Amino acid sequence: MSVSTLYEYAVVRLVPRVEREEFVNIGVLLYCRKQRYAELLYFVDEERCCLLSKEIDFSLIYAHLQSMHHICKGNKEGGALAQLDQTERFRWLTAKRSTLIQCSAVHPGLCVDAEETHRQLLEKLVL
Repeated sequence: MSVSTLYEYAVVRLVPRVEREEFVNIGVLLYCRKQRYAELLYFVDEERCCLLSKEIDFSLIYAHLQSMHHICKGNKEGGALAQLDQTERFRWLTAKRSTLIQCSAVHPGLCVDAEETHRQLLEKLVL
């Protein structure tokens, strides 16, 4: 019998003009402590994003997402933040901020396979 375990996730949003509070979902951060899983999956639909603003620097967006990925995974490319423990990294990445890339509130769930659940959430919330 498969055992369900707690996971937490947040939707990653591109907010091209913060003052307008309009956004496009571009990714999902998922953290499952028991399975030692923390990952960022993303897909940036550039055409859709341009509907909110024609002045988006996508190279900057991808650089931010890569940085988030390195921090999430604990890679040395993530700098000092990547050296925090997995829980602290997830909490830092999902902290409320008013920037070009923001996260939704953190939501809990139960899963058997965190990686599969993560792919399903990306498909449901982003693609």
